[in-house]
Amino acid sequence: MKYYNLIILLVLLLNISCVPVKNDTAKPNILLINIDDMGWRDVGFMGSEYYETPNIDALAANGMIFTQAYAGAANCAPSRACLMSGQWTPRHEIYTVSNSDRGKSKDRKLIPVTNNEYMPDDNLLIPEILKQHGYTTCHAGKWHLTDDPLLRGFDVNIGGSHAGNPGSYYPPYKSVPSLTPPSDDYYLTNLIVDKTLDFLSSVQNGPFFLYYSPYAVHTPIQPVKELMEKYENKNEWNGQNNAEYATMVENVDAQIGRIISLLKEQGKLENTFVLFTSDNGGHYGITKQWPLRSGKGAYYEGGIREPMFAFWEGKIPKGEKSGIPVTNLDFYPTILEVAGIQKPEDKVLDGKSLLLVLTDNQTLEERPLFWHFPIYLQAYVKNDTTTQDPLFRTRPGSAVRLGDWKLIQYFENNDLELYNLKDDISEKNNLAELKPDKANELLEILENWRIETNAPVPKTLNPEYQNKP
Repeated sequence: MKYYNLIILLVLLLNISCVPVKNDTAKPNILLINIDDMGWRDVGFMGSEYYETPNIDALAANGMIFTQAYAGAANCAPSRACLMSGQWTPRHEIYTVSNSDRGKSKDRKLIPVTNNEYMPDDNLLIPEILKQHGYTTCHAGKWHLTDDPLLRGFDVNIGGSHAGNPGSYYPPYKSVPSLTPPSDDYYLTNLIVDKTLDFLSSVQNGPFFLYYSPYAVHTPIQPVKELMEKYENKNEWNGQNNAEYATMVENVDAQIGRIISLLKEQGKLENTFVLFTSDNGGHYGITKQWPLRSGKGAYYEGGIREPMFAFWEGKIPKGEKSGIPVTNLDFYPTILEVAGIQKPEDKVLDGKSLLLVLTDNQTLEERPLFWHFPIYLQAYVKNDTTTQDPLFRTRPGSAVRLGDWKLIQYFENNDLELYNLKDDISEKNNLAELKPDKANELLEILENWRIETNAPVPKTLNPEYQNKP
């Protein structure tokens, strides 16, 4: 009898062990959305009444919106390098797109620092560390940091290369020859999401990391034809009136809607952490970010302040807004903490995790944010009065923001610009001479940071320079 009872007990134990147990500690999926050249006010959740972005707005409304979010640089390659590495520009040395001596030589007083066009191989990127810890990884859209994303941690690559723009959104996709259109007029942004949905459907077990980084809304400005009539008849708002660009914005929103809808259908959205941002400010010749000054390529607010929100169902409270200054360098440590991954000891991260800001309504200790741009970037809008001068969006310099204050230092003549962003978000009033103590305080912080990061400062005079005083 005792053997019979023992057998029954063993059977019961075996049955209990075979009962499926819900895994409440499953690693979350991660969706990182990085729109190309989308300005701070190019979405409804940041106030636009011209562009229509209902899917993005709905997701933002169910998460936390950051009203003072920044890119690590004012144009795409360096900003993306900051995001993917979690580091300030002097550490990866990608300062601009292509060459650093842009514009006419006769107008450049200094010889700029040589630009690094490729992310160093030994710099551990977000997809690489996530893949090491069991994530299935997918890149969809623009990469711009190396020739092949598959060599930098991605299992799947949809259209990514070193190309900075597609050349054409209609076939043939000049810079995206790896993608074959299903018809002669198939829009590239739609095709990339078609294949992104295939990837999401293929992931059956384990968490995924999707880096959705569409080429849109970068130039060339090529409208989504079926949306043109709506915007041609729509009233301008706050300087926004480009109908062709507006169709591209709405179409990106629609494609994000497709991604979110599929995640809902698959039951995956509830365990997906979403970060949304843009890589730099909007192109000032195409869209306006008023009251912010200037746009893409400039280190005024219009060039570096971005639309941003985070969503995580059941973890991040709905309808929250934060005015904490944050940067896309914060994404790397945030993603690591969300995924439960320890930072490697030899990996330098310059950002801070935002997880407790998102989930526990905590704040961050006040800290300086930095930008370093030892390069020249020519103007692309004739007689542009929003930049330092009409010839360049950017001349060699650095910038720092601490609290409400922002200092820009230009290296050619050691010119300083000091702004109180709380009182002067448009950066109209340079207070450097009126507030010398504050200017010197920030300048000391900036100089110490350059020493700490070994940031190069161009000093060699250009012998071809002609605009001498």
